[in-house]
Amino acid sequence: MARSPYIPHTDADISAMLEKIGVKDLDALYSDVPQEFLRKEPCDLPDALSEQEIREYFACLAAQNANLKVFVGQGAYDHYTPSVIPYLTSRSEFITAYTPYQCEISQGTLRYIFEYQSMICRLTGLDISNASLYDGATAAAEAMMMLIACTRKKTTVLLSEALLPQVREVVKTYAKFHGVKIGFIPADGGETSLDALKEALHSGEVAGAIVPSVNRFGIVENHEGFAQALHDAGALLVEYCDPSALAVVKSPAEWDADIAVGDGQPLGLPLSYGGPYVGFMAVKKDHMRKMPGRIVGQTTDKEGRRVFVLTLQAREQHIRREKATSNICSNESLMALWATIYLSLMGPEGLVKLNEICSDGAHYLKEELLKTGLFEDLFPAKPFLKEFVLKTSVEGLQAKLEKAGFFAALPTEEGYVSFCVTEKRSKEETDLLVKAVKEA
Repeated sequence: MARSPYIPHTDADISAMLEKIGVKDLDALYSDVPQEFLRKEPCDLPDALSEQEIREYFACLAAQNANLKVFVGQGAYDHYTPSVIPYLTSRSEFITAYTPYQCEISQGTLRYIFEYQSMICRLTGLDISNASLYDGATAAAEAMMMLIACTRKKTTVLLSEALLPQVREVVKTYAKFHGVKIGFIPADGGETSLDALKEALHSGEVAGAIVPSVNRFGIVENHEGFAQALHDAGALLVEYCDPSALAVVKSPAEWDADIAVGDGQPLGLPLSYGGPYVGFMAVKKDHMRKMPGRIVGQTTDKEGRRVFVLTLQAREQHIRREKATSNICSNESLMALWATIYLSLMGPEGLVKLNEICSDGAHYLKEELLKTGLFEDLFPAKPFLKEFVLKTSVEGLQAKLEKAGFFAALPTEEGYVSFCVTEKRSKEETDLLVKAVKEA
């Protein structure tokens, strides 16, 4: 087997390593791979290109992408990213940082993680936040396993059918391989049904329920009575939230939720073709020892100076995997830093103003679409912020709008079409979308 020119080891290095492990050549490393799966001929790679040629090559590839105006949300929202954020997060002290095990040399990283946790706690109203998870869907899955760990012996977790489909599917996958039973709470009139939840609790096997704060129809749900019903049955309440909306809607703490999870992508993270994003989790202090991931705490050193340390991280996550509540260990803190800078720049007043702009734009678009006579309003009395669904008889509307330069009218599971308006969409763009709808 030919040695790759990109491997820095010399022939002497390779010979020494092979001798150490008792193997005569590199081919022997692949002796357990069937011969028919081994590539015999060299890879057909193009000739080397200059830097300028590479830039032009990838510019041509990028030009093939359709640059559409985004009027869709469904878990990934086209919010504005202040230009200072990519500048700051690209600094070498951040971009090269990894897991901050050695607190004495990781104070900068630990500091911003602590600030991130503090901001998530302020948004959710809950006591403790961890130092981020992969994304919203896996954060919900981690919450599902927390419900089982916190309640013991109970085997069922309920999911609202008003949760985003990708969240439900990821939770179902985790549940399958952890032996957790999943039940579903139907949506009644566009919201998670309290009556159906109470009925499901009669089994006595329910560890908890995961319900959306703002659901996949864009509706701001009313969770009055949810926590009481669950707590009376010895179960817990998890709220799946859009963190940017928590500036103007009731917080999980106000609904007496035990756990809050969601995706931090609306906090200024660009769409980026689906990632990387950042999941968040906050809990009541009673459940903090069952949290996955890491928590950064504040203390003082021997000279009384404010310092930060990793705290309450179960060693089982590293050395006894079968005993771990979770095995999430990788550091998602670069995206947490992104969200932290965004929240610092926006502040409470900025987040409120952001939601006002989005809400005004979304209500304007909905009114204009209904005026066309091509849509039916399914939930006219339900409150919404930036996202909503309508029913239409226009076939293939999404594809037709895509040809007009818009990503809009995303079909839901029921066959409705979903729209979303963020602060990046102007009134002129909205009017052009409505015009394209009429022409479709």
